[in-house]
Amino acid sequence: MGLIGIRREDKSRHERRAPIDPATLAAAIEQHGIGFVVEPSEIRVFPDAEYSEAGGRVDPDLSSADLIMGVKEIPVGKLIPGMAYLYFSHVIKGQDYNMAMLRRLLELNCTLLDYERIADDQGRRQVFFGYHAGLAGMIDTLWVLGEKLRQRGIGNPLEQVKQALEYRDLAAACQAVAEAGAQIKAEGLPAGISPLVVGFAGYGNVSRGAQYVFDHLPHRTVSPEELPEILAAGETSNRELVKVVFKEEHMARRKDGGQFELQEYFDSPELYTGIFEGHLPYLSVLVNCIYWDTMYPRLVTRKATRALAREQRLRLIAVGDITCDIDGSVEMTTKATGQDEPVLMYDPDTDRVTQTLAGPGVAVVAVDNLPAELPRDSTLHFGQSLAPFLPALADMDRTKSFAELELAPELKKAVIVWNGKLTDDYQYLEKFL
Repeated sequence: MGLIGIRREDKSRHERRAPIDPATLAAAIEQHGIGFVVEPSEIRVFPDAEYSEAGGRVDPDLSSADLIMGVKEIPVGKLIPGMAYLYFSHVIKGQDYNMAMLRRLLELNCTLLDYERIADDQGRRQVFFGYHAGLAGMIDTLWVLGEKLRQRGIGNPLEQVKQALEYRDLAAACQAVAEAGAQIKAEGLPAGISPLVVGFAGYGNVSRGAQYVFDHLPHRTVSPEELPEILAAGETSNRELVKVVFKEEHMARRKDGGQFELQEYFDSPELYTGIFEGHLPYLSVLVNCIYWDTMYPRLVTRKATRALAREQRLRLIAVGDITCDIDGSVEMTTKATGQDEPVLMYDPDTDRVTQTLAGPGVAVVAVDNLPAELPRDSTLHFGQSLAPFLPALADMDRTKSFAELELAPELKKAVIVWNGKLTDDYQYLEKFL
């Protein structure tokens, strides 16, 4: 059985996650005889000593490993010739900012697997942080909402909610949200902001995490179709929020007026046009949880946001862009932010985006490593989901050609580069290089 290296994260001082926790490491050693070498880290949520006590060898040199696992991208200068890597590479869409890294992996005859591509035969991801991105993203969005209302001179119960990274763990954060919810239920929301409508775009793992946090607040759930009538009739209480979840059929329609077909939309999005902006006038908060690519229509454009502002129909206060595609489904997300300055402010009057929490406009949470704000919870969950794949990863025979490689299908489809060459499924990346 091979030796797996666990690298220290160095993309941000707030990146305290690891691919596996000490308990998962200990179980892999005991049950499968896998060896681990762990690069020391002063910021990792689990101290070096816990990995050492679990049976790992703490060593700043990972070159003896057969496979090195991390979370975020590895800097080009730290890539080791001939090494196999597993991390979130963010290259499968041809992302410009990571093409130099991909090119260097090819030049050094490395092997690259990506967690994002470990999926079952129905395309469902098996190893992911998405749920925890939703959790942290919703906490941060509620924090921003409370702050923006306070800046407008509107005292509100959400002021007591802090940024996710300020809590020890998820339980502490949810307790704070629940306490704000109890105050809303007892005293009601301030005049002028009710109905406070929170819309969730998407219903997958990210959305489930975001909704779990939100559901600690008193709320009424309505369908997208009910929303305009309910708001027009004033059929809401100021002692609860309004929750609405949007699916694909609420985001797009066939250009020819035909019936919406989900698989057709996935396969032939050029037949469809976006309609989500029709929902925008009713939303106080948008939580964006969808997978998006350039072939699909945007959810929110700057043009539509400006038009609503001119017509004085823009109710939108904050966007939790958990997806965080730059210039993507939410066009006002012009860059990814970090934990120290997590918010972008889009002013529709000037069509300008600034990185601040102050000033007029729509506040956008655009942090691209949200699970890092709940490092203990997210690492534990991720390690448990990765555990079944560790024996195959440790035993991967890189002396074989990719065609000859015997590897579980879930893992084999995640191999982007094999011994310095793009695998067949990823040959399309050559044009981005």
